[in-house]
Amino acid sequence: MKEVGIALIGLGTVGGGVYKTLEMQKQRIEHKEGVSLNLKKVLALDYSIDIPEELKAKDFNKDIIEDDSIDIVIELIGGIDPAKQFILAALEAGKTVVTANKDLIAQYWPVINAAAKKSGAGFDFGASVCGGIPILRTMWESLQANDVESLMGIINGTTNYILYNMTEQGLSYEEALAQAQAKGLAEANPTSDVEGYDAMYKLSILSSMAFHARVPIEYIYREGITKVDKEDIAYGKELGYTVKLLAIAKRNGNTIEARVHPTMIPDTHPLASVRGAFNAVFIHGNIVDDIMLYGRGAGDMPTASAVVSDVIYAAGRSGHRYTTFYNEEKVSDELKFENNWESEYFIRIIAQDNPGVLAKIASIFGSYGVSLASVIQKGHNMPSVPLIFITHMAKELPLKRAIDEISMIDDVISVAGLIRVES
Repeated sequence: MKEVGIALIGLGTVGGGVYKTLEMQKQRIEHKEGVSLNLKKVLALDYSIDIPEELKAKDFNKDIIEDDSIDIVIELIGGIDPAKQFILAALEAGKTVVTANKDLIAQYWPVINAAAKKSGAGFDFGASVCGGIPILRTMWESLQANDVESLMGIINGTTNYILYNMTEQGLSYEEALAQAQAKGLAEANPTSDVEGYDAMYKLSILSSMAFHARVPIEYIYREGITKVDKEDIAYGKELGYTVKLLAIAKRNGNTIEARVHPTMIPDTHPLASVRGAFNAVFIHGNIVDDIMLYGRGAGDMPTASAVVSDVIYAAGRSGHRYTTFYNEEKVSDELKFENNWESEYFIRIIAQDNPGVLAKIASIFGSYGVSLASVIQKGHNMPSVPLIFITHMAKELPLKRAIDEISMIDDVISVAGLIRVES
């Protein structure tokens, strides 16, 4: 039986789950996979769970890098520093690295990939996107016959939980956020989740794998959920739509669009039924057509499942795989990144209930090539009323210019809501 020595860096939520999984499933993995995973050292600032004293590393270089019995290093401290230094040092020493560090991969993937190729070590990161859902492995090993043309995903469980409770319970954003924090699903500082950074990092990795071309975060449009109003969610429900924070990527030839933002989707769409903190990714391939992967996208044990799966995958290979697409800091000259994509739009405007206001707004939309599919006025004979617009397919940049001009109309009090619509 093949013996594999492992070092674990980080013993937080996911690190603790990995430790428990390696202990709990050791014999089962040996029986199923023919490989013995032997935890040699654990390096952590806080040993939050009880582990044998002899496993505790005192010095990263001496106890891990210089130990020839350690083949695989699992990095689970997250963030950029010192995780980047640990990973590069391990790779340079010829040790395979397994990580769930989406922030680091999205921002420094070319550097890490080059270090792995140079030393011949492996670099596996299946747990970095959607936790326990094997989405990256699916891209890597199950969809090779396809050109993936588009994907849409709920890849942040915190925001899905917040929007789900805003929808089901009629809560405000602030109320739903407080509920998520009370349940431990949102951090005290939730910025990374609610402003879309977490989803942006994941989309960079996921779309790069899907389109076989590196999609840097600098080319991903990002908009969080902090401005989503419960009124817009309620009006969307009336119209048959559900609001989700979606990561969307599409490829047409060498043109790629990638964006993270609140999105209305029809209630009949498979993603509309994804509840609570669950994740799901809906993929369209030119051969396979539509598929969707669904499951727990975060948490100690689901993510630990993906991490240990990567360890087994790396341990069982005689050679390591690296990205075969152009993966350099400079983006490939062959690619074009679209920032003027087409979408339908839900727009809520608060205006004074005066004659001619609707005609002025419609005229401005028309001047920018924005065609209106439906217009609904809520209420009459009131000082101000909400006007609900659903557009036909329109370009992003002209639509925004139209909104800027509409907001300058004297009778317009505010453009209170703007949410893109995908089918």
